[in-house]
Amino acid sequence: MRIVGIVSGLGRRVIAGVTRLGRAALFLGRLAPGLGIALMRFRLVIQQIYMTGVLTLVIVLVSGAFVGMILALQGYNTLVRYDAQSSLGLLVALSLTRELGPVLTALLFAGRAGSALTAEIGLMKATEQLDGMEMMAVDPLPRVVAPRFWAGWIAVPLLAMIFSAVGIIGAYIVAVGDLGLDGGVFWSQMQSGVSVRDDVLGGLIKSVVFGFVVSWIAVFEGYDAKPTSEGVSRATTRTVVSSSLAILGLDFIMTAFMLRGL
Repeated sequence: MRIVGIVSGLGRRVIAGVTRLGRAALFLGRLAPGLGIALMRFRLVIQQIYMTGVLTLVIVLVSGAFVGMILALQGYNTLVRYDAQSSLGLLVALSLTRELGPVLTALLFAGRAGSALTAEIGLMKATEQLDGMEMMAVDPLPRVVAPRFWAGWIAVPLLAMIFSAVGIIGAYIVAVGDLGLDGGVFWSQMQSGVSVRDDVLGGLIKSVVFGFVVSWIAVFEGYDAKPTSEGVSRATTRTVVSSSLAILGLDFIMTAFMLRGL
């Protein structure tokens, strides 16, 4: 009987998850027409890019610098055993542009800006602001939700590029200033080994997909949240958890396809 209960509970969770995914897909279908309308009011999108992207910039800069410095220390400690420390710049650049830049940026964005988007839309629903807009014949999807969706989608790739650039600079400072590596070797190895099409563009594609998914989850959870303080809190938590799992899962899938295409 205990096994039956466990299987039954697991089945209910799976059904609930598939049902929620279907609701999210329907929500995206309702939101799609409003995306074009939101671009006609691009001032609203710019405001939201500032709220979601610019205000996330500090944590991205600090995290990118420390990740790059840590990569330099760890990479040098490994490469020096094989007398390959000259490849440190290449190792750092590939790690950041291919994987760490897009993934860590998306995770940081989900934790900081994604949760804020969910909480903001959820509070607007809890305080009946969205209902008030509908009573005035104003559709809240193109006016409230779509600009925030665009902002997140645009901000994540930009932040990912900044993260990777700052990480490389941090690694250079540690490699040349602390570890004594020649600066010309650091940059020359990176320049000769990093491919714009396979490495840089691949990381950019990942960040675009992550930005789309994180923004979609954030605005859906906020719009679908129960209009109570507890409901908004639960929706914010679901945004961070679901976004993190989606980012890691999609990263594995896209990496597998990209490596097979090389």
